[in-house]
Amino acid sequence: MKGYPRLAAIVEPMLAVRRVLHQQFSVLHKMLLSLVRDDPVCRRLMTAPGVGAVVALTYRAAVDQPQRFLHSRAVGAQAGLTPKRVQSGQTDYDVGISKTGDTMLRSMLYEAAQSLLTHPGAKWSWLRAWGLRVAQRRGMRRAIVAVARRLAVVLHRMWVDETDFRWSRRPATTGLPA
Repeated sequence: MKGYPRLAAIVEPMLAVRRVLHQQFSVLHKMLLSLVRDDPVCRRLMTAPGVGAVVALTYRAAVDQPQRFLHSRAVGAQAGLTPKRVQSGQTDYDVGISKTGDTMLRSMLYEAAQSLLTHPGAKWSWLRAWGLRVAQRRGMRRAIVAVARRLAVVLHRMWVDETDFRWSRRPATTGLPA
């Protein structure tokens, strides 16, 4: 930048602001992690694949009281992840998702589902296998939305039942002979 004084006058303040933003981001990130670490519900939600600290905290804040939902599948509708229907006279068809409800929750669940399906190092689970089968039939974008909706249902059920994520579909055994 020695040969470009005007460029240096423009870039150096921007770099100083970037440095301060990065430091503040680090402080806020540590605060977020300490919040999640102290919350048993968030720790439980983070046992699900694709769900990290931000997704768990967003889900906890959006759902707030899981008893509000009579059925776990209603959480997917509250996040706007259910199919939108067009019905008029003789016509009746689906046109994407409704996108009504909590936008932040919908985007966080979508991010978690996308991470689960597309990250090459993601751990295998029944949810990932199901999502990849949907992707083969319907395409990756629809599969991500389907996994996001299913993840919302599973997270609600985990919260209500106070159980961790089951990585296989087989029921847990007690180890005792039948």
